[in-house]
Amino acid sequence: MRRRLFLGIGVADLVALGGAVGLASWLNFGTWLPWRAQPEIWSLLGFLGAGFVLGSWATARMWGGVPRPTYGRGLTIVLVTLGVSSLGLVFTRAYYARAFLATTTVLWLAGAIINRAIMRRRPWTERMVLVTREKELADDLRNAPHADVLAVLDPSSEGEVAPLETGVTLCIDLRAVLSDRMAQFVSSTSLAGYEVRSLTSVYEDHTGRLPIVHLAEGWELSTPVLKLAPFLPGKRLIEILAVLITAPITLVLAGVIALAVRLGPPGPVIFRQRRVGWHGRPFTLYKFRTMYQDAEENGPRFAATDDDRLTSVGRVLRRFRADEIPQLWNVLKGDLSLVGPRPEQVPFAERFAAEIPFYSQRHLVRPGVTGWAQVNYGYADDQADTVEKLTYDLYYVKHMSPWLDLRVLGRSVWTVLSGFGVQ
Repeated sequence: MRRRLFLGIGVADLVALGGAVGLASWLNFGTWLPWRAQPEIWSLLGFLGAGFVLGSWATARMWGGVPRPTYGRGLTIVLVTLGVSSLGLVFTRAYYARAFLATTTVLWLAGAIINRAIMRRRPWTERMVLVTREKELADDLRNAPHADVLAVLDPSSEGEVAPLETGVTLCIDLRAVLSDRMAQFVSSTSLAGYEVRSLTSVYEDHTGRLPIVHLAEGWELSTPVLKLAPFLPGKRLIEILAVLITAPITLVLAGVIALAVRLGPPGPVIFRQRRVGWHGRPFTLYKFRTMYQDAEENGPRFAATDDDRLTSVGRVLRRFRADEIPQLWNVLKGDLSLVGPRPEQVPFAERFAAEIPFYSQRHLVRPGVTGWAQVNYGYADDQADTVEKLTYDLYYVKHMSPWLDLRVLGRSVWTVLSGFGVQ
């Protein structure tokens, strides 16, 4: 069913592209077939096709486990196609009509949005039956928008189990001990051609979280990180280049913000704080000051809604996450990545490491300016929230990849614009 949805979205986008090319040709050349009016336009059409394939493949990789017809990914495909076409035209100096390309892009984007609006009226769900005793995990899946939990079976049951309906996925808790009757049911279901998956993988796909109760000794996280070792130097290089390329803009913005902070209540412009970084090593984090001077003289505490420690300028900076711009210096120094688990204050990290199982596993990767937990959960108000955020952080540690980083960066833009999780 997932494959059919992927294919359906791709075919719909391709049809929309074809329709956009035809309509743009009629508007610009007076014919529905552009090569009749401009035979040399085949190069441009080839670049559009190549860009479509590349954009569709890239967004499919960014999708993760659950396909969703989102507007953001439709926009990404169109922008990637436009970028590939532009680069191809620059390097080959092939013929192109600026008006035709612009009209095609606008019409195709409109078509992609309409396709997704139609698909989202009947959202895709994966029907599943769970074999587990973990009630909390089952409840999380019930609340997931694309999971339809039909039943939860007791792994130790010896009673008769009704055959599954067509298209239903059987999800097995691999930590559970199955009774002979249940083991026979699982085996016969698999032999009958039904999809049988582990509960952990289904849970991660649909929630974007890692079920901590299914971790044994943490090797499930350290092993994937070791496999990613060749990727880490490239990730570091790309992040440095990204910071340097955007420096002219961020330096001007930082100067304006520094002046605004200086004109506010007394205190330093830059706030420095010790945080726990990669492999548990402390480092100094830099931010624009958003609180009154000596706001934490009685010790650190969690941020809160309508925090009375924030200055008027600080509230605005927090709203748009502009107080974190100085952390780009931390990225250049190697303290931070652009994407990774957010570094915690040293006293909190020490306490959480002692009280929360597997908390220290989040230090297996370099912390980030933004992260998977930030775009999914927002700020943590207490230790219970910290446990919830940890499930997202550990998901990132296990599944870290260039595609997940791009997904986080894209959603971070929306987080800034929407103010999600601001405190």
